[in-house]
Amino acid sequence: MRLFKPRSEFSRNVLTLMTGTTIAQAIPIAISPILARIYTPEDFGVFALFVAIVGSIAVIASGRYEQAIMLPEYDKYAINIFVLSLILIFFTSIVSFLIIFVFKDTILQLLNSNLLGNWIYLVPVTVFFVALFNLLTNYNNRTKHYKDIAKATVIKSLVLTIAQVLIGFLKNGFAGLIAGQILAQLFANLKLAKNVIKDKTLLATISFKNILFLAKKYLNFPKYNMPHALLGNVSSNLPIYILTPFFGSAMVGKYSLAMMIVLAPMSIIATSTAKVYNQKLSELYNKKEETYAFTLNIIKSLLKKILAPFIVFILFAPQIFETVFGEQWVDSGKYIQILSVYLILNLIVSIIAYIPSLLNLQSKALKITIIHFVLLSLALYFASEHYDVYISLVLMCVINSLVLTYNFIWMTDALKAEN
Repeated sequence: MRLFKPRSEFSRNVLTLMTGTTIAQAIPIAISPILARIYTPEDFGVFALFVAIVGSIAVIASGRYEQAIMLPEYDKYAINIFVLSLILIFFTSIVSFLIIFVFKDTILQLLNSNLLGNWIYLVPVTVFFVALFNLLTNYNNRTKHYKDIAKATVIKSLVLTIAQVLIGFLKNGFAGLIAGQILAQLFANLKLAKNVIKDKTLLATISFKNILFLAKKYLNFPKYNMPHALLGNVSSNLPIYILTPFFGSAMVGKYSLAMMIVLAPMSIIATSTAKVYNQKLSELYNKKEETYAFTLNIIKSLLKKILAPFIVFILFAPQIFETVFGEQWVDSGKYIQILSVYLILNLIVSIIAYIPSLLNLQSKALKITIIHFVLLSLALYFASEHYDVYISLVLMCVINSLVLTYNFIWMTDALKAEN
């Protein structure tokens, strides 16, 4: 058995997170053929829009201060950053509710999705839970509670799928998809929160003075990382925001299911590796040890494991989707074939996305994201207005791939320069 036991601490931590994430991602994938028959492509399209709105707000809800939790040398500063982030998340959720309450009809009209209706009022609640989960995950990552992160991920997946299936049988429409999302986040947060509140001595170090000091010290996170993250999130959801008015919720539903199925196994590797990579990279950087070679070795090792099965899946994607999900989902496989190059590049870059934060290069990252956002917005809008969905996705793939390639080069070059 020792032959199969990872030798390095890094590998063991990755394996711990990957095990939990694998189980968590396997559950919705296994149940997705059932969901595809309970819910229509239109239901998935409306749900995708709801999730996109939530994600765009949740990613900036804490001012991105949760990304700074890994940086301080002492835990007393990390816990104060946690409280600062929590306050901002609560404030953002309240403001979101007020905006939706006042401008609900205008928002639905702009999104061309009256089907969402009063369900849009659940956006602020979901924003709070999603942002809190990200915050708790970062804190547990710092304290190396990898098993708890893995367990919370599994709990979230179990609650999500059970709720979506049961509610889907009881009620028509997309209600079960949204309700499952909220319940899943709630239960996962309860699991992770205990590691924050159990250390009474550490909690005693929380003070307004410390919070204010750290808010100023890490001001670059809301100043640069926050708009960067917002634009990045909106850019990734542009197909949902732009294609919905032109091609309808059903088309977007097929796209969203395709992305869910493909990104699920990819995120098993990306998320688990990135969490431990971030922690290890911070350690190496603080000790002034080699970070460039470490990063390249991680990427090379990853590609050796995933490239072959990914290519096989892409070649037969339409047939796989038609067989597993039904004839109405065959277009989902075609969409994935078009986006294949972008998806593999996105996996690689998502793992090393922490580098700009570590090296204080948020300003450059923001500029690149702005350019990316503008190019992608114009291309998608132009293609959607004048051509079909396939041309739109081809342009999306080309632009995303070029930007991701550039990001990989300049991030790794920045690490090399530091070494």
